[in-house]
Amino acid sequence: MSAAPPARLWLVGCGNMAGAMLRRWIETGTIDPTNVFVVNRQDRELPEGVRQGRAFPEGPLPDAVMLGMKPQQLDLIAEAHGARIAGVPLLLSILAGVEVATLASRFDAGAIIRVMPNLPVAIGKGVVALHGPANGSVEALMRPLGLVEWIADEKLFDVVTALEGCGPGFVYRFIDALASAGAALGLPEDQAQRLAIATVEGSGLLAGAADVSPAVLADRVASPGGSTRKGLDVLDADDALKRLLLATLTASARRNAEMAAEARG
Repeated sequence: MSAAPPARLWLVGCGNMAGAMLRRWIETGTIDPTNVFVVNRQDRELPEGVRQGRAFPEGPLPDAVMLGMKPQQLDLIAEAHGARIAGVPLLLSILAGVEVATLASRFDAGAIIRVMPNLPVAIGKGVVALHGPANGSVEALMRPLGLVEWIADEKLFDVVTALEGCGPGFVYRFIDALASAGAALGLPEDQAQRLAIATVEGSGLLAGAADVSPAVLADRVASPGGSTRKGLDVLDADDALKRLLLATLTASARRNAEMAAEARG
């Protein structure tokens, strides 16, 4: 029998990412909203049934607590709520750059698991990277959000965060640039944007369903001497696109490492 997700969940913070995760869990019936409590600095719009306040309620601890605030608030949150959640069976953290050892030095929990989702979890098409002790309950909780991948080496989590956590932002930039190029060549801006979005959406779905790599798919689209090949020649010259994306991910991963160092104190 497969493990069940945590029945009762407390959240510290519920911004864009944690909020997207919570709404998806409730939409899919993964979690009963009446079993969720959110601590935040001020009331905000949450799914019906979810309770919220400035401090966690009295009574027994939940099955899991998820840290969803900004990484810079770690010490403040630990001081304010660490004693109340001490002994919780499972602590989940979506804080970029904050390592398991850093979390363990501030919170007493049965198990600590780092979680790195990306924004498409809102529609169940996201990616969720996990690091920590294997846990079927956590997998069951994350599966409705999209692809779930365990990362064995925590040293790689900064790279994973740069690739899939930051990745949607980079893809959106590409879509915008593709549309802008079409508009620069004469298309109406709104039409160019529709075409670019639909092209990336369809291409991504096809790549996900294909039994060959995206590199092979690109070559299949590009007939020798054709227009696609001429465009790919620009992207491929001196590995221009690969070098650009390597520099992009390197910058993001470096910042994740810096945040990890800051969190260690």
